[in-house]
Amino acid sequence: MFAKQKAKSGAVLACLCLATGTANASMGNLGTSYGLLPTDLASAQALSMFSEQASATYYNPSYLTADERGEMTAGILHSEQELRASRSDANGDVLADSPSQHVLLGFKTNLSSLTRAKKPIYLGLMLGVEKYGKEMLAFKSETSDQGQFLQFGKEPLFLNVGGATEIIEGVSVGASARVTLEAAANLQATSTLGGETSKEKLSVNAEPSLKAILGTTVTPATLFCDEACFLDGWELALAYRTKSASSTSVDSNVIVNQTIPDPGLTIAVATIDSFQPETFAVGLQYRSENWRVGGTLEQQMWSELEDEFGRDTIKDQNELSPAQRIEFDDILIPRIGADYRLTEHFLLTTGVAYEESPLKTTRNPDLNYLDTDRAIVGLGITALYDKTRILAYPVRLDIGYQYQRLLQRDFTIVSENAAGNQTETSVEAEGDIHVVSASVTLKF
Repeated sequence: MFAKQKAKSGAVLACLCLATGTANASMGNLGTSYGLLPTDLASAQALSMFSEQASATYYNPSYLTADERGEMTAGILHSEQELRASRSDANGDVLADSPSQHVLLGFKTNLSSLTRAKKPIYLGLMLGVEKYGKEMLAFKSETSDQGQFLQFGKEPLFLNVGGATEIIEGVSVGASARVTLEAAANLQATSTLGGETSKEKLSVNAEPSLKAILGTTVTPATLFCDEACFLDGWELALAYRTKSASSTSVDSNVIVNQTIPDPGLTIAVATIDSFQPETFAVGLQYRSENWRVGGTLEQQMWSELEDEFGRDTIKDQNELSPAQRIEFDDILIPRIGADYRLTEHFLLTTGVAYEESPLKTTRNPDLNYLDTDRAIVGLGITALYDKTRILAYPVRLDIGYQYQRLLQRDFTIVSENAAGNQTETSVEAEGDIHVVSASVTLKF
């Protein structure tokens, strides 16, 4: 027990060196939990694989070729969440209600003027920062006796950069890299039996880890037809995202006066947070002059998280019997979205999605993760101005809203007191999430 408590303390020290405030992080990220830009929220990510904005670097980097113009985007995102776990032995049922707030920055440009390539090469970058930059590297890994939601909370730094080009007429390819951090900490200290430490030495090293995202877009009419044909207006997109996770490892050496002499007690901790599963996505859209409709299917391989937890020393899954260990299912997520040009300057976007919970087990001792199926609906409006009095190039203003309903699901919370006695409590998990985002995009 002493080693386990010291291990958690070492992990906390390392995390405090990486974050500027208290972090309530989760197994999710900004791009998959809500959407990056307002149009991604509004379409419930159904049209994100066909986004001409900088968020394409995450959803489908090949679509950076869809618009030859460069752009700069700045925006904000605010998420209000009320995650509830109703139980008979509690006065209230709200388990988490802290908001999530982000600054969004996007950039896209044509690099062909810098190269001798005959075809344009496009570069895109997308950045999201939690709490307006105050919690850039939010991180928290813990067990819980009250229950904790799997996918919602503070989101760590989101950084994606990539490029794309058209290899033949009608076929574009792109690749990008999502940047996550792998932090390593080393703690050395001398402690008294009362817990007072001295001669502390703490070193932290954080290295970026690059995770690949690949995409391709096919325009059948351009590829197969020399003139107008029945394939006009259709586009097909394919994307692949490798799994990623923020991780921290801590090696500590503690000498306890009069109890544990030099070389002291050696403790090693390894833990992950903000896991994103390996994802395969296919999208199809039809575009006419004033409207378009599209849909995507995402296959997310959440079962890989079981192996990650097996190597996590805080979650301690290897200490449990196989029947008690947490289990995850791979899930298939359908999304449908559409937009309609109301007038010359205004565009309306909407979308719906249904996401099954990847959490298979409803009884997870120590961890007590909660997760439910989600029904998602989005709505947004875009204002397009080709000419302004000040700027020489078009301006785009976007506002998006998304509502997520976490459907009811029953769980068993398993808690343990100091004497090692376990108690089991039935809870009903559900929740509501409201997300609002706004951005301004300058074309050049």
